[in-house]
Amino acid sequence: MTATFGARLRDAMDGRGPLCAGIDPHAGLLDAWGLTDSVNGLEKFARTAVEALAPRVAAIKPQSAFFERFGARGIAVLEEVVATAREAGSLVVLDVKRGDIGSTAQAYADAYLDPASPLAADAVTAAPYLGFGSLEPMLNLARQHDKGVFVLALTSNPEAPLFQQARTATGATVAGTVLAELAELNAGAVPLGSFGAVVGATIGETDEDLAINGPLLVPGIGAQGGTAEDVLRIFGDSLDLVLPSSSREILAAGPDPSGMYDAVERSLESFASLRGSR
Repeated sequence: MTATFGARLRDAMDGRGPLCAGIDPHAGLLDAWGLTDSVNGLEKFARTAVEALAPRVAAIKPQSAFFERFGARGIAVLEEVVATAREAGSLVVLDVKRGDIGSTAQAYADAYLDPASPLAADAVTAAPYLGFGSLEPMLNLARQHDKGVFVLALTSNPEAPLFQQARTATGATVAGTVLAELAELNAGAVPLGSFGAVVGATIGETDEDLAINGPLLVPGIGAQGGTAEDVLRIFGDSLDLVLPSSSREILAAGPDPSGMYDAVERSLESFASLRGSR
């Protein structure tokens, strides 16, 4: 039987270290690499990044929007990134943040989680703001094919608290409700559940229960201001669930692959020392 996404991620984090490297080919980074803001520039950037990073990290997280802006040719490059990362032994978390209802939600699930799709990843990010139940097509297909889903819970953008910290009729926050739903989905999973939460590294303090027995994808490490110390402060006893994600700091060290290698190693060392100090 195929191992669940949670089990595969646990093995990858234990074997390669807990780091997810984002591939975000936005115009500013293309320019910094001396590339044109074009499909050709995108292809050179993405190929260099994935070939350098995928053999060294637990997971690769391509940001779909930066590929989609080039239309069909950009999506073709994204398909290549997914395939190359998988060949190098890295898990692929496709950052799409999709959320819808009914047949549309099912179509998104088919696009990103059905192994027959050329865009099939190991996991996707999803938005729960049409109600947690709207994610059922993604959750069901993930169960069927041993994939994962990372659901937005506590993000770092300044607009987030208006929605995520709003109180529901039960008195719980929206974020707390999302985390509780994920904990229920992951109950009893060994060694790790397959349904994770997205929790930003720069959210400050939180009283929410982050012990969901599933992975915590933590963007914002590095250039966006999040540090290993922030992660320890926010996640505490749930540190072993954390998959920190760094994009711009690693990519800014390119296009020389050795620069990106060094950035990955520095990040891994900071989290290794953090665990050793507990």
